[in-house]
Amino acid sequence: MSIQVKNLKHIYEKGMPTESVALENISFEVNDGEFLGIIGHTGSGKSTLLQHLNGLLKPDEGSIIIGDVDITAPKISMVEIRKRIGLVFQYPEYQLFEETVAKDVAFGPKNLGLDEEEIQERVKEAIELVGLDYEKFKDKSPFELSGGQKRRVAIAGVIAMRPEVLILDEPTAGLDPKAHKDVLHMIEEVHQKTGNITILVSHNMADIARLSDKILVIDSGRMVAIGTPKEVFSHREELAEVGLDLPPVTQLTEELRHRGINIPETILSIDDAADAIAEYLRNKGNEKC
Repeated sequence: MSIQVKNLKHIYEKGMPTESVALENISFEVNDGEFLGIIGHTGSGKSTLLQHLNGLLKPDEGSIIIGDVDITAPKISMVEIRKRIGLVFQYPEYQLFEETVAKDVAFGPKNLGLDEEEIQERVKEAIELVGLDYEKFKDKSPFELSGGQKRRVAIAGVIAMRPEVLILDEPTAGLDPKAHKDVLHMIEEVHQKTGNITILVSHNMADIARLSDKILVIDSGRMVAIGTPKEVFSHREELAEVGLDLPPVTQLTEELRHRGINIPETILSIDDAADAIAEYLRNKGNEKC
């Protein structure tokens, strides 16, 4: 299964004096099992694009085909879209409302009209998939949980729908460093276990660089670049022009290169940076011998 976005255009308040183009000529493809990161400064069009991918907005031009289904078709069922695409909004824990964790996670599957046995199977599977102990958490109130645990429960509610595409909009926003790390690791594990397409929007360049197979860069509603993390983050000046930075470790290693330290370009992880520096020091030591 794949996602094909073709020539997408969206205009807010079309025909009004305040008309504005939110998306213009957006085209890209995501293949089965890929992890796509989307980056862009605030107001660049990221959230508008996500709402098109989930069918919440319809484009003025263009199409979005998921598998063999054109979700922009006039008569497409929203239920059909919800079965295929799960969208986790920013601060999803604010949408928790049931008296227990299990009931909250079950809300989506119930709306699909599933029988009780399958609902309970999906609830247990989803809660465990996000790294929570089912027996320990199923009867707890969501409002008694920590921020990171609430975030996991909210994501479990989307996973329980068993979407073919999981979209996450700033899933670590507002979390402390430990919860940030834990939720990110959970997202990575869910992606690996399900093998589905995952799309992540984040302002954290290090997270995007580490998790993504490819990255889409948006600025002012237009696609600026798409490519692997190494390809995208090798264009420092172009990213700076649209208000984006390199991942911190990449900034550090580029500064070391600028100071004459002979290490590879566009290093994206701390482990790779440590290996490159260690190799450089070994080589320097051998030269002295």
